[in-house]
Amino acid sequence: MLLIVHGGAGNKKPSKEALKTLSESLSYGYNILHNGGSAIDAVVMAITILEDSGVFNAGAGGNLQLDGIRRLDASVMEGKSLGAGAVIGLEGIRNPIHAARLVMTTPHVMLTNTGASRIAGCLEPLKAPDEQALRKLEKTKAKQTAMVRMFNRYFSTVGAVALDGQGDLASGSSTGGVAAMLPGRVGDTPVIGAGVYADNSSGAVSCTGQGEFILRLSLAKEICRQLKDMSPAQAAWASLKRLARIGGEAGVIVISAGGKFTIRHTTKYMTSGYTDGKKVVLKKSSRP
Repeated sequence: MLLIVHGGAGNKKPSKEALKTLSESLSYGYNILHNGGSAIDAVVMAITILEDSGVFNAGAGGNLQLDGIRRLDASVMEGKSLGAGAVIGLEGIRNPIHAARLVMTTPHVMLTNTGASRIAGCLEPLKAPDEQALRKLEKTKAKQTAMVRMFNRYFSTVGAVALDGQGDLASGSSTGGVAAMLPGRVGDTPVIGAGVYADNSSGAVSCTGQGEFILRLSLAKEICRQLKDMSPAQAAWASLKRLARIGGEAGVIVISAGGKFTIRHTTKYMTSGYTDGKKVVLKKSSRP
């Protein structure tokens, strides 16, 4: 059994609070696996802790869009039957990862805000942005190049991949998107095959980085496809190098069907960690 979690990649060194929250996420998520739970439940639990913390760009800590509203994206996928669920632009819900999980129970795979909000009505609401968040947004809007600089420096999407005791794999991701982005912009996080992918015959992947570039390569599925012939490290590097050639940066967490794994990134830092029940390892160093 194995659980890997990430809190984003970029040139910003992770804070002590971020690493502490990541450790809690690993603990709560792995407890699901330890008690015989499924990989998908472990992934959802781990991401829920990160969404609730307000530390990362997801859930309660999600970025505000250019009009001052939080619109959150999330997706989950399980490798046994290739079941998947995703939500895009969800407003007013604290845990979009739960909404994505609910979508898996419907005949659909992806819902935008209107439909997603209806099925997520029973979930905990998200508080309105406070004055500090709004002031931060105004400062960002006042600087014409601020959005570009932030886009190039730090991507704090959260995600998780897991392998449970039954040999099933799962992957998930949640984000608040790019700071001060135009309403309607969609990155890789809620797109199955781009931000996440899981297939018991190959592996599970969760990505973070420049969404527009990740989308163009369908990065998560590409890595999963290569896992049939390569190790996780080889598959991750091959795809990340290809991403770099078209100008993109990203980080990935990967578990193969056989339980091998890797954490790889082309950015300076990637907040991440893993646990197999015997130890919890947090990564805060620069690129490997």
